[in-house]
Amino acid sequence: MKERISSIIINGILMLAVITMIIPMLLMLLFSLYESPELYQSPLEFFKNIPTLTNYADIFITDTFGRYFLNSLFIAFVVTIGNVIFGSMAGYAFARYEFKGKKILFASVMGLMMVPHQVVMIPLYRMMVTFDWINTFWALIIPGLLAPFAIFLMRQYIRALPADIEDAARIDGAGELYIFFRIVLPLCKPVITVLAIYTFLGSWNAFLYPFLFTSLPEMRTLPVGLAYYIGRQSIDWGHLMAGASISALPVLILFLLFSKKIIEGLTAGALKE
Repeated sequence: MKERISSIIINGILMLAVITMIIPMLLMLLFSLYESPELYQSPLEFFKNIPTLTNYADIFITDTFGRYFLNSLFIAFVVTIGNVIFGSMAGYAFARYEFKGKKILFASVMGLMMVPHQVVMIPLYRMMVTFDWINTFWALIIPGLLAPFAIFLMRQYIRALPADIEDAARIDGAGELYIFFRIVLPLCKPVITVLAIYTFLGSWNAFLYPFLFTSLPEMRTLPVGLAYYIGRQSIDWGHLMAGASISALPVLILFLLFSKKIIEGLTAGALKE
């Protein structure tokens, strides 16, 4: 009886959490389907009017929203590939090799994980100005091409893998690059999936650096473009919610396609000693 009551309470809490998360998304979608929803006096007025896709058409026709979308997609893709490749290599080096200064370097990586992005904002901006990278993809990609979290995550996972297969490959004459790309990386598929999705979402939703390093409309990313719908005196809720709905679409697709992989990767990492 106690177990049944406990199960009901837990399911009720989970259901409440799901509803709490879904309601804002439904409101976002609802607002995006009506022109000037901020003028409506009550929720009933939404049902008295016919939904329209005008807001979605406007942001693509009258604004460079399509360019924002492609910019975000390109930047997130390149940053994700960079973190997977370089993070895997650095993590493998920390997990398998012994070299001078290894502990100090890894401690530095751990320390960087605790440094907020705002702390290095001004030095990084001065660096971009020095390199003449303002309003270029270099400024939007290079700073995020290798995150300390990627090194830490890959190092922890690779350390838990048995080294016997690698040693056997070395005995057979395999080189280090062959061992890394043909033996180690295939074994790391679960954690690589988690890292790729985590990095893609982080880059896709990034606002601070794209806002800081760009001033030209054609170089803006989606989060920066959405911010321009918020004016000093009013907010264009219809177009803002339409843009936010499109911005959320890749995130939802990733979750629907790879939710099982994410859970498998996190579980595999948790079970390994």
